[in-house]
Amino acid sequence: MDSPYPVPNATVPYWRTELHELDSHRSTPQLPRKQDIVIIGAGFAGAALAHYLLRGQSSSEKPSITILEAREACSGATGRNGGHLRPDLFVGLAARMQAHGLETANQVALFEVANAKAVAELVREENIACDLQSVTTADTFVDAAEAAKIKKLWDVMSRLDCPTLRNVTYHGPEDAEKVTGVKNAKIAFTYPAHTVWPYKLIMHLLEGVVKQGVNLQTHTQVHEVSETPDSEGYWTLATPRGTTKAKKVVFATNAYTSSLLPEYDEAIYAARGTVCRVVPASQPPTEAPLGSCAVEMRSPDSVDSYYGLRPDGSLIVGGAKSTFFYKKRDEWYRNYDDSTLVEPAVPYFDGWAARTFAGWESTPTKVDAVWTGIMGYSADDAPHIGHVPSKPGLYICAGFNGHGMPNVLLCAKGLVQMIKDGKPLSETGVPACYETSADRLRKISQVAAARTTSRARADIYLKHSYGS
Repeated sequence: MDSPYPVPNATVPYWRTELHELDSHRSTPQLPRKQDIVIIGAGFAGAALAHYLLRGQSSSEKPSITILEAREACSGATGRNGGHLRPDLFVGLAARMQAHGLETANQVALFEVANAKAVAELVREENIACDLQSVTTADTFVDAAEAAKIKKLWDVMSRLDCPTLRNVTYHGPEDAEKVTGVKNAKIAFTYPAHTVWPYKLIMHLLEGVVKQGVNLQTHTQVHEVSETPDSEGYWTLATPRGTTKAKKVVFATNAYTSSLLPEYDEAIYAARGTVCRVVPASQPPTEAPLGSCAVEMRSPDSVDSYYGLRPDGSLIVGGAKSTFFYKKRDEWYRNYDDSTLVEPAVPYFDGWAARTFAGWESTPTKVDAVWTGIMGYSADDAPHIGHVPSKPGLYICAGFNGHGMPNVLLCAKGLVQMIKDGKPLSETGVPACYETSADRLRKISQVAAARTTSRARADIYLKHSYGS
């Protein structure tokens, strides 16, 4: 197991080629001595938390807030993803129903749809220049046996009360390839989604809160949080630049959570993924019909690749799990090194478009950037939101399974209601299965001790990693 901290000299994702002026910002030369709230992490969760903590507050009511970030702003999972805002309306819904029941599955699916709507509304309200595009996405199956299994599942799900499934369209062997453009597609399910430039979205939020007085401190890694608060109720955070104190601390630390909260070591673990940008060298004979798509290969590899179409015609492509997942487990499981590539995956992207899209066989393409990112996977397939057990004043918003874009915003909004207003999670709109608790951590530890744990974790990574 690598050290659970961000590493220096990370690979450069396409999203970080146009850097914001706050990318390596420090609001003050020294860390504040005391603050009302410290947020650890300046990705989507950290930025959204600060946004909602200040929203609607008068100057006299605003809490003092510091955001501490180990590297540059938005340099973690959010700034390295596939650029999707993609609620999982069928495959994920079905998997969650099988694991946790229909009620929980519906609750999560509706929450993801609400998140996508909330992000789109935020972008419109604040006129955020982040290339948000409404698209049709698909889950596409190219293996006949796998397609037959998923068709049976579709038939069962269609007879159940699944509100979000009404937005999903089934395409059989007669039109799956035509609709998706994916060569040899046997079956496909299409539904609404978005693509987005995630870095620009998050940097807009950070710019907004910094203008309102939030102290942003990049390149400031927190390496320890005190076990208990002091006599005045302040928690102490230690960094290489000294200490700072806060009455409330929010861990927006995703894959790195266990470095500061060891009780989450089994609950949230790192999973390294790979993404690239593919640029057609000439005009393809046919355009990619969809704005995004997940290509589901032969079992048990499941989601082997996914893409998002950029406005300039380039493709953000991720996955390549079939090249490393089982044979090279160390390449991804609890691997925190996004300074190096998943080497077995790199050749996979050469010729990916010609192998994947019907009619693109003679279209030359160039892979102009490849990068890695560290996702925070939850051992029981649900994020951890709420009070850190037995540590009053500490809160967590982490473990998004490589699927944070259609989850984070309203998780942050709900957690802020707990922090500011003292509401229970049940009154925030956040799914009940997302609530972190001592009992949930204990159950995860019990499962971790079982022989099937590694396989269960593998299944989560395979089924739900869309780089969203």
